[in-house]
Amino acid sequence: MTEWKLVLLPAILKLGFWGAAAVALLDSSTIPVPMDILIAGWVWHDRAHFWAYCLMAAAGSAVGGLLPYGLGRAGGELFLLKRINRERYEQLRTRFEKQEFLAMIIPSMLPPPTPWKLFVFAAGVFEMRVAPFMLAVFCGRMIRWVVLSLLVLKLGPGAVNIVAHHATTALLGVFGLGMIWFAWWWMRRRRKRNA
Repeated sequence: MTEWKLVLLPAILKLGFWGAAAVALLDSSTIPVPMDILIAGWVWHDRAHFWAYCLMAAAGSAVGGLLPYGLGRAGGELFLLKRINRERYEQLRTRFEKQEFLAMIIPSMLPPPTPWKLFVFAAGVFEMRVAPFMLAVFCGRMIRWVVLSLLVLKLGPGAVNIVAHHATTALLGVFGLGMIWFAWWWMRRRRKRNA
């Protein structure tokens, strides 16, 4: 960790906008990288261009996500069918297809420990089209990092710790909102069937 802070972090920060894209691509495709810390560092050192770091990192993340997405598309169905029966699999597929954009944008907005790559893998398994997939990831990541950047500009680099401490609360809040939305959708569907 000391090597990371003393050697790698300063070198990566010097890469600027392109570094944000490259590191986000790496983070989304294979090797986990503490993106929030890097975004905070870039934004703090170049406040006038915070939006460019967010934009490039979101684009890199969308492109990098194509690797786990492609793995899911290539053989993920067999992986899932070993763990759940065919009927359950089809139910999951139907739900995902109806709300696929939300199924990708929401986890893309959330900070760690959200299992983001699991959602990306599922998008591939359930054959989400590439363009909506990339758009959802791009928009979700852009929202996440713009909010983080605004917090860094207002509170300083320590905003990353604030976000990390409240990640569980944010996840529970989003889960609660998701449950409310599902209950509303389910009641509406029942009314239509009874009508």
